[in-house]
Amino acid sequence: MKLSATNWGRCAGLGLAAVLGSLWTLPAKAQAPAAVAPIIVDTAVPIIVSAVTPKPKATGLTKFEGYVLHANNAQITARAKGNDMSIQTFSLTPDASTKMQTIVDKGGYQYGDKVTIYYDAATMKAYKFKGKASKPI
Repeated sequence: MKLSATNWGRCAGLGLAAVLGSLWTLPAKAQAPAAVAPIIVDTAVPIIVSAVTPKPKATGLTKFEGYVLHANNAQITARAKGNDMSIQTFSLTPDASTKMQTIVDKGGYQYGDKVTIYYDAATMKAYKFKGKASKPI
């Protein structure tokens, strides 16, 4: 059988691949560990990375701007000014309740009146509110 140039190249390529493959499968020799001097650390002194500071609590009143949905002398419910899906109900403190009672006696807030409510975020109690009440129906 006569080998052509292409068959000859194929045989040489397979032979070269077999030789290289056998070289890669030789067992590896273990490495001897180098002598390393131990690091001595003084454990009596702590290492401070960063001091932890507590987050300050809100001490002031939070402002809520919106439109009245319902208001009486005990509570006020309002829709947020920029977000129609956000509705909040605030109970009134005694001072705010007496102010609301005078507004209710004059006709009270109507649906859609613009108000600004100052409330405590922890208790959701309204301490102050501002807004012009529309004419009674």
